[in-house]
Amino acid sequence: MKTKFSYDFYLILITTLLLFVISLICIYAMFAYKYAEVHLAPPVVQIHFMERMNRLVSPFLIALVLVLGICIPKRLFPLQWLSYFSLALMIGVLVISLSLGVKMALLVVLLASLLLQTLVLILALLGSQRLHFEKRGYWLRLGSSLIHLGLILFILDLFFYRWPKVHLLLFWVTTFSSVLGMIFCFYSEAIVQLIHRKKENRFP
Repeated sequence: MKTKFSYDFYLILITTLLLFVISLICIYAMFAYKYAEVHLAPPVVQIHFMERMNRLVSPFLIALVLVLGICIPKRLFPLQWLSYFSLALMIGVLVISLSLGVKMALLVVLLASLLLQTLVLILALLGSQRLHFEKRGYWLRLGSSLIHLGLILFILDLFFYRWPKVHLLLFWVTTFSSVLGMIFCFYSEAIVQLIHRKKENRFP
């Protein structure tokens, strides 16, 4: 049990640090873009700026995708199986990267994570006890599943920014999933109390 908690802790810590660094890079890029007045520069300079920022953030996005590829299956698999899954994931990413490129490998990991997380969300919605969560409680589990789904879609959206309709759809689904997930997580007790009060009023 101790190993399980430490495993969860390190995954959460790594994910948080990666998101923090990515956020800092995005904030830096935003202010650097405005301060240097890149929008007034020739298109070549703008493209160079974007490519430089992409190169800066790419390693952290790659690491985040790989961590998500490990973090999502731990809801479904026991800890022993997760080690084998992680090894298979690393080998698969390496093979696809060498044959089809790093971008395709990351896209495959994201799509696989999306399918697994959708399954986790469905099971959480049905109240399945087979899922491995650190915290108990229906609304906490459902909220966590929605937040993870939103995070996957957020990263996946980066691959489809050139397709406005897909980008817009992913953006709104990501926003809805993340916001709803945070509400369920932060106000889970209030939701439970509200449901109980409604039941009491309905069946006095």
